[in-house]
Amino acid sequence: MERQGSIDDLHFFQVVAASETLTAAARELDCSLPVVSKRLSALERRLDVRLVHRGTRRLVLTSEGEVYAARLETILDQVRELEDLVTHHSGDLRGSVVVQATLGLGRAHVAPLLGEFTALHPRLSIQLRTSALPLRPHRREFDMAVHVGAPPDSSLRMRRLARNRRVPCAAPSYLERKGAPERVEDLARHDCIVLRENEGDFALWHFGDASNPRQVRVRGRLSSNDGDVVTDWALQGHGVIMRSEWQIRSHLKSGALVRVLPDVPTPPADIYALLSDDVHVPRRISNLVEHLAARLTERIG
Repeated sequence: MERQGSIDDLHFFQVVAASETLTAAARELDCSLPVVSKRLSALERRLDVRLVHRGTRRLVLTSEGEVYAARLETILDQVRELEDLVTHHSGDLRGSVVVQATLGLGRAHVAPLLGEFTALHPRLSIQLRTSALPLRPHRREFDMAVHVGAPPDSSLRMRRLARNRRVPCAAPSYLERKGAPERVEDLARHDCIVLRENEGDFALWHFGDASNPRQVRVRGRLSSNDGDVVTDWALQGHGVIMRSEWQIRSHLKSGALVRVLPDVPTPPADIYALLSDDVHVPRRISNLVEHLAARLTERIG
């Protein structure tokens, strides 16, 4: 029986191992579910080992599948490093990059900057995935993630792209109707609009700094996992929001929103590029990070 594999098989199983289901893997590979299932079975026959447990709703790797997935990451990293080395002198960036970002920041700023970068490097392809779900670095779903706030996994390599804070604000019409809070604790009695993102305690708003942290639990009748929806509700006068400066700066400048508790500091929520902590970062990724670092502050400043 033929035992020799291929880099294509490694890429195939990398996608399978990073997917929630075989259906999701098929969607990512742009083929049908029967094709993925047939190819996975062929790979298992060639290796003479079961890689994936059948009969479960979510894709679960066997212990052998876990080992295979972990080792193939190292092999593919070495292949990418070799390709990067031999193409370095050509000056061209080539290959592909998968970028993950939050919905709002991804649409407003990351997507245009990725378009700029591909225009500069026509042999490079970039896939942007936007999501309101938290990052799952252990599944290796991305080559680079653009993340707002403290990264969820200390094992990731990080580069700050832009400074940012989350600030509380409301429309003048709301403040005229309800009055402006004078203390952090007053927010507990206001109509606060909660953004339900990631997996944190959505209604616990943080103030102060590392030496004097403060927090208050807010409540209100409106909440959403869409930052644009939350901002629109605030603009309509429905309550107080806590949003990133990058998202509301234009509204603050125009007066459509007014910062509340302006003398109370808020903790930083800087924007980072997150990379897996590999020994080698391909040139196409490091150059992309530099491009984002140079241009993002210009866009949101």
